[in-house]
Amino acid sequence: MAFQDKSLQCADCGASFSFTAEEQEFFAKKGYTNEPKRCPTCRDARRGQRSGLGGGGGGGGRANRQMYPAVCAACGAETQVPFEPRGGRPVYCSRCYDKNRPAGGRR
Repeated sequence: MAFQDKSLQCADCGASFSFTAEEQEFFAKKGYTNEPKRCPTCRDARRGQRSGLGGGGGGGGRANRQMYPAVCAACGAETQVPFEPRGGRPVYCSRCYDKNRPAGGRR
């Protein structure tokens, strides 16, 4: 299938933007059936809002993640974890967690 560049209108800012043949081919390979509704600038801004960063750049929101103090149940080291520790459940520092992590755990 031969794709050709298309001009689309952004649903957020109303600006025209190009949906290139290369982008269309990428969308087709991924199985996407809808054309993009937002221009690249608005897409980046939206991505930033979803990740909690307030503006493009991605990053997954980890920079602003709230951390909680904890003491590692294995080695006793003071550490920070991205969840509030609950009584009765062990919390591990990253080194001890990596040693004992369940199969299929972390990336």
